[in-house]
Amino acid sequence: MNAAKLAIPILLAALIVYALIKKVNVYKAFVSGAADALPQLLNVLPCLAAMLAAIEVMRSSGALLYAVRLLSPAAKFLGLPDELIPLIVLRPFSGSASLAMLKDTLVLHGADSFIGRAASVMVGSTETVFYTVAVYFGAVGVTKTRHAVPAALIAGIVGTAVGIMLVK
Repeated sequence: MNAAKLAIPILLAALIVYALIKKVNVYKAFVSGAADALPQLLNVLPCLAAMLAAIEVMRSSGALLYAVRLLSPAAKFLGLPDELIPLIVLRPFSGSASLAMLKDTLVLHGADSFIGRAASVMVGSTETVFYTVAVYFGAVGVTKTRHAVPAALIAGIVGTAVGIMLVK
């Protein structure tokens, strides 16, 4: 059996054994922790809903397609295939949407193609900036992110560029 499949069950079993040795009521501690997390969830949920709504509006309105057309000349100049532009545009907004797009890219172009390798490296070397900012800053009530978003976007651009250059 694969060791990776056993890692989490072994870790959970070890945690429960440790708690029992320390005479901690595992169920009561779990329920208490879950109850403490509920107020945080209520703080984060509106931010998450707003981000997901914005992503859906972007996709269904055609704004994503418009962004691809707008960025296509710059991508050609940099030697990037047009197939990577939607992923580059979507990645800062949504991890799940970009992973679904990565899957489609890999199925369409193959994992060993330049596009497949570049898309994989790009997704692995960038962050979902707006999602992360919305969730984490929203959870603690920060409304002015100052330099966090521009710095994170610059890091994402650098991660994308370096990742694609390394694939070439």
